[in-house]
Amino acid sequence: MAIVHRERQIPDWPGFMLPERWRRMFDLEPEQDGWLRLEEYEDEGTLVLRTEVPGLDPGKDVEITVSDGVLRVRAHREVKSEQKNKKGYRSEFRYGELTRTMRLPEGVTGDDVKATYEDGILEIRVPVPVEKEPESKKIAVTRV
Repeated sequence: MAIVHRERQIPDWPGFMLPERWRRMFDLEPEQDGWLRLEEYEDEGTLVLRTEVPGLDPGKDVEITVSDGVLRVRAHREVKSEQKNKKGYRSEFRYGELTRTMRLPEGVTGDDVKATYEDGILEIRVPVPVEKEPESKKIAVTRV
């Protein structure tokens, strides 16, 4: 018996599958596509979202909002570089808006969401409400 390597197929468009390694070839860096990449996991009943936003001032450059059960993270980046020497002057800059939206678990409000920023990592913690079992009521059937 031979082991056969099967490449995972990832759907991009309805009815069209692109092999994962081809898809990774076309992945853009967050700075290029304006999209924040999130790491998401659950830690003891808390949804934890982490994203890299190095070099930003979280009080000035980062905005986190919750509206209608949707969390939105927006970061504005501006990087300027100037070099002056005897041969001339060189200036480069990069700027842009990075955003990400995510639906929150049912029952979460903006008051529940907490965010911290340390060493270029923005961490958002959302307590996940305990799911209630749906109530069921037995309905009696009467003969007519």
